[in-house]
Parts: sequence; structure tokens; C-alpha cells
Amino acid sequence: MATVSTVQLPQQPSVLQKLGMGAMMGTGVGLCIGFIGGAFQILRAGPGPKGTMGTLGQFMGTSAATFGFFMSIGTVIRTEGRDMEGEDIMRRLTQEPNSLRILQMERMKNRTRELS
Repeated sequence: MATVSTVQLPQQPSVLQKLGMGAMMGTGVGLCIGFIGGAFQILRAGPGPKGTMGTLGQFMGTSAATFGFFMSIGTVIRTEGRDMEGEDIMRRLTQEPNSLRILQMERMKNRTRELS
């Protein structure tokens, strides 16, 4: 009796997960940029009435919130509808027994067309 192997396709992250990933990346970038900008402002104009830590914290917090917000939206927009070609290839590979060979031959044909 032949054994049948199943291939599970990787799950795509949900919109909420994409939103969270973008927010985390944007917040990290915003903290770094806020630290650099805040430190420069403190060195240039002095700490102001809030003191050094208050001014630096305000710069970092504002920058982190702004970058996080826009990066989260941008990540969702950029990754929406992506990997459809990859899913199609995986579906073909799992359905046809010689599909890997067929796929390689198609890629070779496309490359030769591009070169000529």
C-alpha cells in the first residue's frame, strides 16, 4: 500500500498580525529617530523647562507614535494580496506528480526568451 504524503501550505499572517508587526517596526525606528533628533535639539537649544529627560522622552514618544502609526498602515497595504503566485506554485506542485520538472522547464523557457 502506497503512503500518501500531504503538504501543508504555510498560513499567511492576518491583517491584525500585519498591523502589529508594522507598528512594532515603526515604533522601534521612531524611538531611534526620536533619540537622535531629541539629543540634537537638546545639544542645540538646551533642555528647556521640562529638563533633559522630559524633552528627550517627548521627542522619542512623538516620533515612535508617528512612525508606528504610518508603518503599521503601510505594512498592511504593501503586503495585501501578496504571495498569490507562491500559493499557485505550491498548489501545482502538490497536485501534479511531475509538476516540479514542468515548472523548471517553464522557467528555463522564460529565461531563454528573456535572453534572446
